[in-house]
Amino acid sequence: MRLALSPVLLEVRHLVSKKKAKEYEERVDQAVMVLGQVSEDTTTPRNIRRAAKESLETLQTGELTPAVRASNAISRLDDILQDPNMPPYTRVKLWNVMSLLEAIKD
Repeated sequence: MRLALSPVLLEVRHLVSKKKAKEYEERVDQAVMVLGQVSEDTTTPRNIRRAAKESLETLQTGELTPAVRASNAISRLDDILQDPNMPPYTRVKLWNVMSLLEAIKD
């Protein structure tokens, strides 16, 4: 048996979900900014720039939920982080992006 929620509780739940959605949007915006920098950095190997650009595009598609988009981007970045040719400063940037995205949940 399912209990009905009071209107006040429903409103609080709605406000919390709006707040989380805004927070997730801010995290995605920060990640997109950093991925854009990495994808345009000519001192970074081409395959790494390509992976950053693909992750950026994944985050910007509106078809999936924010958590699924974040998870897909994390997966792509995780694959490329093992590349021995990656400059250390780029690796740190991508770790920071992954940290931002890991907090996004459905």
